[in-house]
Amino acid sequence: MIRERNARTDDEEIIRLIKSELMPLSWTTHQHDATVIRELPLRLRRGVTYVAAAGKTATPYGFIHFEKAHDILMFSMLAVHPEHRNRHCGTKLMAAAEAYGLAASCTMGRLFVDQINDKARHFYTKLGYQAIRYYPELRCYEMIKGLS
Repeated sequence: MIRERNARTDDEEIIRLIKSELMPLSWTTHQHDATVIRELPLRLRRGVTYVAAAGKTATPYGFIHFEKAHDILMFSMLAVHPEHRNRHCGTKLMAAAEAYGLAASCTMGRLFVDQINDKARHFYTKLGYQAIRYYPELRCYEMIKGLS
């Protein structure tokens, strides 16, 4: 099921997923960077986080974090535990977030993907996102999609 994040029960696993699945792919952060790790709970408080879990109180096996910026839905993080990949968890998380964006009058989804993460770029392309720019200093692609 897809549900809203419960900080008290979900954050430990969300942070573990960030450290194990996202940070190793990032050129700008390191998974043992104490400052970045310390700031993660603060970052999660901004915006909205949905989790994929077996039930209302079950440990999440995936999550998506996003924020509304005017009429743009800004995706900042999506991660799914390796044992739960290829089961449409990421697709369901993206669909839930996009539905939130549409309800909040967003007209576009925007995200950044690390250059090294070909699987993520392919995933987002299948969902209709297009790479519009490459940032060599960040080693990231910017991708957008119209929401309707």
